[in-house]
Amino acid sequence: MDKNRIEGAAKELKGTIKETVGKLTGNERLEAEGKFDKAAGEVQSTVGKGKDAVKDALK
Repeated sequence: MDKNRIEGAAKELKGTIKETVGKLTGNERLEAEGKFDKAAGEVQSTVGKGKDAVKDALK
């Protein structure tokens, strides 16, 4: 498993938590940061999945 997948999943989780806390507290800035972190994590995870697919194809 590519490290980008692991780091991406961690960022997604962090973003989800920040977004939820932002919503609960009414902190729009924290909510927006959470959405951004979540999106960045999804992109990084997708990159990792692509790398894994390439590695598997080359075997």
